[in-house]
Amino acid sequence: MATYDFLFENLGMKEWCDDGGGSGPVSMADLLARKKGGEVETSVWDLPFPSMDAFNESCSNFPKSRELTSGLEDGFLAIKDVLKFILDPVTEPLSWMLDGAMWLAESTPWWIVIPFLLLVTYWVSRSWSIVISVGASILGLAFIDHYLPAVQTLSIVFVCAAICVLLGVPIGIAMSRSNRLQRGVLPVLDMLQTLPTFVYLIPLIFLFSVTESKLYGIAIILYAIVPVIRLTDLGIRMVDKDVLEAAQAFGMTPRQKLYQVQIPLALPNIMAGVNQTIMMSLAMVVIASLVSAPGLGVLVLRGIRNLELGVGLVAGLGIVILAIILDRVTKSALARVNAAQHH
Repeated sequence: MATYDFLFENLGMKEWCDDGGGSGPVSMADLLARKKGGEVETSVWDLPFPSMDAFNESCSNFPKSRELTSGLEDGFLAIKDVLKFILDPVTEPLSWMLDGAMWLAESTPWWIVIPFLLLVTYWVSRSWSIVISVGASILGLAFIDHYLPAVQTLSIVFVCAAICVLLGVPIGIAMSRSNRLQRGVLPVLDMLQTLPTFVYLIPLIFLFSVTESKLYGIAIILYAIVPVIRLTDLGIRMVDKDVLEAAQAFGMTPRQKLYQVQIPLALPNIMAGVNQTIMMSLAMVVIASLVSAPGLGVLVLRGIRNLELGVGLVAGLGIVILAIILDRVTKSALARVNAAQHH
């Protein structure tokens, strides 16, 4: 006799349970007890939690927890072909952009790539100290033969972060203008933000080949797009109502208010979201090395897999250096925006 037999008997479901052939012994303890002519005695200390498996021991028609996971897997596999048919053409440009960016970074000589990165750094930060620190960091990585993985990582981060901004800012603006849309999108953002990073890769492995760049590109975008959406929405909603009323009094249309008042005033928040998106893209690139994403993450993975302590630590240090570079450059741009608004 199982622990929760009484429950199904009191609910009048015993007949339904017996239809599933649940009268047989369910454990070795049951078998031994029946051989001795008695029943298994369960102490209150051994009372099992009323889980699906515990109920299944009393009622074989009650599904096991394993059947729940199998059902989810079967459901996903049933719609996999349809999803792949829809997503394949839509996401193919992402593969082209990632492959193109990496081909460009790998085929261009270092004496062009490094000065170009320094010019971009100066254009964004307008700070010679940051340019010098970025130059020293990249030259240091190149000196220890980590130049190629570093530019591969930066290429993936730039492409994915740019797509996140192109998609995330309009979504954030739309959310700020519609409470109903915000209520619908926020649970999705909550789920994306709290989902463990490895879980992003599971359905994508079933949908795409590991040789396709979009496999890890989609995972990075889904993981990193949340901050730029949230902070764009928040920044526009935080614009002072008196300023909006003044703009209204000057006869501005809603479009003029958005582009000439709300977005400029929300720019510090939007830039903070871009900073977070870039940092999360970098973090996900390392994890996506599990599904063939190139870059420094591959060296970290090699260090773990082959127990090569030095390889893993040096590659990890390279990732830290890239993170510091990206953080300093984007925060410098944010500081410039803040300074411009206070003058």
